[in-house]
Amino acid sequence: MKTIMKAALTSLALMLALPACAQSKPAQNPNDADPALWVVKDADTTIYLFGTIHVLKPGLTWFDEAVKTAFDKSDQLVLEMVQPDPATMQQIVLKNGIVTTGPTLTEQLPADKRGAYLKAMTDAGLPAPAFDKMKPWLAAVTLSLAPIQKLGYDPKNGPETVLADAAKAANKPVAGLETAEQQIGYFNGLSQQAQIQFLTSTVDELPKAGEEMAKMVDEWAHGDPDALARDMNDSLKDSPEVAKTLLTDRNARWATWIKERMAKPGTVFMAVGAGHLAGADSVQAQLAKQGITAQRIQY
Repeated sequence: MKTIMKAALTSLALMLALPACAQSKPAQNPNDADPALWVVKDADTTIYLFGTIHVLKPGLTWFDEAVKTAFDKSDQLVLEMVQPDPATMQQIVLKNGIVTTGPTLTEQLPADKRGAYLKAMTDAGLPAPAFDKMKPWLAAVTLSLAPIQKLGYDPKNGPETVLADAAKAANKPVAGLETAEQQIGYFNGLSQQAQIQFLTSTVDELPKAGEEMAKMVDEWAHGDPDALARDMNDSLKDSPEVAKTLLTDRNARWATWIKERMAKPGTVFMAVGAGHLAGADSVQAQLAKQGITAQRIQY
């Protein structure tokens, strides 16, 4: 996964909302994970920053130690977005990701990429004709999830789901930095060229999807944001439009949200895709530009 596919898997909560392509495997033996955690605080406000990977295999124990302590201390959970109900999400996807006129998706692809695309669909057990009315971004997102879900990665095990369930059990309010419409809009607003690149890159990268996903999860579990940045964000240098849309602009907006939230007392647990908390344009870097320091919590 050299380009957009990897960033999408770790930075957009939209990945949680699309239908599963396969059933998860049975739970693995528990493995301890210690993902990175930061804090921003002043005299009366504390905001914890936690990076997530939206789909995980079962059995990885991360919701403990400093992460659980920070969550328990918090008055509110803030996610990239609050999941709408499935029917609402389906309507949003259909409205923005399906076209009924014009050339089919296969016809939109470069001629030398069509064979690999059709083979990838067949290998994933997905009906290529049903995808021909999809916009390239939606086909790419759907196709990118197929191989990793076959390997047992599931949004049900992802931090967002676990945290949202814990917040509900503890009667903590849950808020979203963005709406589902906004998140889909980021993909939908990409140029046709960028969307086609997203899809062709996804097809090219599928054979190594499992290997690369395992590497990302390992880096996340070991609390190594620098390695995550190298693997995900640096790869987007060849796709400046996507990098700006999916990462840089959103990081800057979220840093501003944090700065404004610091004006009100309270404690917030903020969980966003790990790609947003890594690299030169991370949320922490954007905060630093505004004179705010995010401190890594060692545990």
